[in-house]
Amino acid sequence: MAYRATHKHARISATKVRPLADLVRGKRVDDALAILRFQPHRGARMLEKVIKSAFSNAEDRGAPNRGGLKVIEVKVDGGPMFKRVRPRSRGMAHVIKKRFAHISVAVE
Repeated sequence: MAYRATHKHARISATKVRPLADLVRGKRVDDALAILRFQPHRGARMLEKVIKSAFSNAEDRGAPNRGGLKVIEVKVDGGPMFKRVRPRSRGMAHVIKKRFAHISVAVE
């Protein structure tokens, strides 16, 4: 049975978190947390929290063999965007998109 956790509306771009998700997909939970602990990225802290939450969900639901849980699914999707307008030359305007991400993790 898969135990899931999600972080909706994470204030980081999904493209910054996806390479970190590729690092931990398919690894055991303790190995994944060790890998993320030594990454210097802000997205690693967010992904680490979501994996810990999924592991806690497994503990709460009484999962057998908690030491052998593996990260089977890590999905990082784009969320909504704040759109801001920045003035440019000759009276033009450029849109600045402040992106969000939805991070979901499943352990089994």
